[in-house]
Amino acid sequence: MVVNKQSSYSTLPSFNNAKPRTILHCFNQVWILPCFLTFLIAIASTYTLLFPNIHKLLHLTPTVPPDCNVFDGQWVEDNSSTYPIYNSTRCPFAERGFSCLENGRKDTAYINWRWKPKQCDIPRFEAGKALEMLRGKRVVIVGDSLSRTQWESWVCMLMEGVENKESVYEINGSNITKTIRHLGVRFRDHNISVDFYRSVFLMKKDYKVPAGAPNNVRMTVRLDEVDDIRDQWVDSDVLVFNTGGWWTENRLFNEM
Repeated sequence: MVVNKQSSYSTLPSFNNAKPRTILHCFNQVWILPCFLTFLIAIASTYTLLFPNIHKLLHLTPTVPPDCNVFDGQWVEDNSSTYPIYNSTRCPFAERGFSCLENGRKDTAYINWRWKPKQCDIPRFEAGKALEMLRGKRVVIVGDSLSRTQWESWVCMLMEGVENKESVYEINGSNITKTIRHLGVRFRDHNISVDFYRSVFLMKKDYKVPAGAPNNVRMTVRLDEVDDIRDQWVDSDVLVFNTGGWWTENRLFNEM
């Protein structure tokens, strides 16, 4: 409450008996600057208390138009200094068997390609932004060996935004192989988990061959039941499935 020097009030008036001119008068007197500063402080305090992370949200908002079909496009060469996004030889989670550079490939032009939708541009991936967006979350990728290599690439991409590389580790202490069913990388400083579960069909498998089945039948797949390890990914914040390449004739089944 501001008291006008010319007011006849000797004490602070209550809100019940204060005259409107007593409060409004401050805006055309020497109190205009303090009033304005008080208003700005109030706005700033409300902003800080109610929206402490709004600047991060605005900064992280994707710029892809909502009507853009990101799946309709082509690969284009990008020779700018922003590519490649990561170097597989420096990522501890990239399998050597899938590293072209480590296996003797001489040319490097293939690492400078990016996906370009026909109707829009995709913002370049920035590891720091991705880590902030995923802070405190769990990402789970479920599928076959293709999914595993995608999981490896995703982890390596995120690693580019981590200052303390030792804070990122595989939770089981396991080496990355195609036989293990579960691999999980923990980003300790950001409280992020990125897990891979090997489930080729996503459905429950049974290796007991039904009586009377043809000799080439090695197992059955229950189309009405999800894989028996499904309870391990139900609490994920982001869940990525991949199985499409297996549900084709001569891959999973033969026409009778």
